[in-house]
Amino acid sequence: MSVISFDNTESAFAYKKNKDLKKANFLFSVMGTPWLVNLGLKVTPLAIKWKLPFTSTVIRNTIFQQFVGGETLQETSAVAKKLGEYNVQVILDYGVEGGDDGEKGFDHSTEEFIRVIDYAATQKNIPFMSIKVTGFSRFALLEKIDDLMHKGEGTLMKRYLAALDLLPENEKEEWHRVRVRMLRICERANDKNVGVLVDAEETWIQDPVDALTILVMDSFNKGKVVVYNTLQLYRADRLKFLKAMYEAAAERKFILGAKLVRGAYMDKERKRAEEMNYPSPIQPDKEQCDRDYNEAVKFCIDHLDQVATIIASHNEYSNLYATQLLDKKSLPHNHPHVHFSQLYGMSDNITFNLAKAGCSVSKYLPFGPIADVIPYLMRRAQENSSVSGQTGRELGLIQKELSRRAMSNLDRKG
Repeated sequence: MSVISFDNTESAFAYKKNKDLKKANFLFSVMGTPWLVNLGLKVTPLAIKWKLPFTSTVIRNTIFQQFVGGETLQETSAVAKKLGEYNVQVILDYGVEGGDDGEKGFDHSTEEFIRVIDYAATQKNIPFMSIKVTGFSRFALLEKIDDLMHKGEGTLMKRYLAALDLLPENEKEEWHRVRVRMLRICERANDKNVGVLVDAEETWIQDPVDALTILVMDSFNKGKVVVYNTLQLYRADRLKFLKAMYEAAAERKFILGAKLVRGAYMDKERKRAEEMNYPSPIQPDKEQCDRDYNEAVKFCIDHLDQVATIIASHNEYSNLYATQLLDKKSLPHNHPHVHFSQLYGMSDNITFNLAKAGCSVSKYLPFGPIADVIPYLMRRAQENSSVSGQTGRELGLIQKELSRRAMSNLDRKG
């Protein structure tokens, strides 16, 4: 049993050269300056849109290089290969968010997701890829189905089926095309033995996404795990929902795939709830969010015969807690139904030290043209500046490693 320390910066940054570490040091220093981040959030999307000189070059050499695997699938291969040298796997994410070109755009996104699956299947280091249902479905349609579901009664699936019955014929046909796209993606993933992680969305479109994901899990998660649903535990209702999904999986005899995250839309969710005068779906405080997250981790590990979980967290305690639960059950850290993951460019101290301890762990690696992944990059910048202590923690670890390397060089010269 390996002793895991997330303070081991030598392991955390072994894959980074000095120049890359210094660049990361500069970037996180900037992210620790709120007015600079706010300025960047306003200016960068406009600069890209207006194609201002040098904008792409500056972004590519800074924030893009830190958080994105490349502009094309082929460019991600160098990153994946480097991570693989340290027993870190990859979750590929086609970083384009939503289709602006109607049905044609949704079909294009579907083909791109399938292309990612085909590519991942040729790479031994890429067991998973992620999709967003908003990449191949109209947001307003999801919103309408969700609203109808909230007006209904009974279980999630009963409300889902009742909502579909209330749609006009043209929207029933539109939703049928969404289901076909989802099935095509999952069928290819099943054939190629690549896991599909269905991203969480905003609460006001999440119910139909959950229903659709459960239906494909029921079809493809028999005997193996192909599809994972994502639960945002900053929502007050998600622990209860996890247990309800487990009951459905046990009844229908499929393996529940559950990717556990804390969440990505907290500010937006609270603002909308306030503006539209309904109770906020967000946990009352961070402590309750942490409690529910860790309870969800425990629930999954207590039911590994029926549940496969991805612990997608940047919280050191939650990751360590999962390994301790495995140890108590005398289960290996690389149990086939337990996987750990962090975003590329963040929390290397967690990822690489988990890998060193024999855990199955990956980096979530987005890719895509710079202009298309700007929304993702803006969220990373905002997240690092708004999450209390996140930037300071990253910066402190980077600086600790730079100091260690400097002292090591002095010792060698001495």
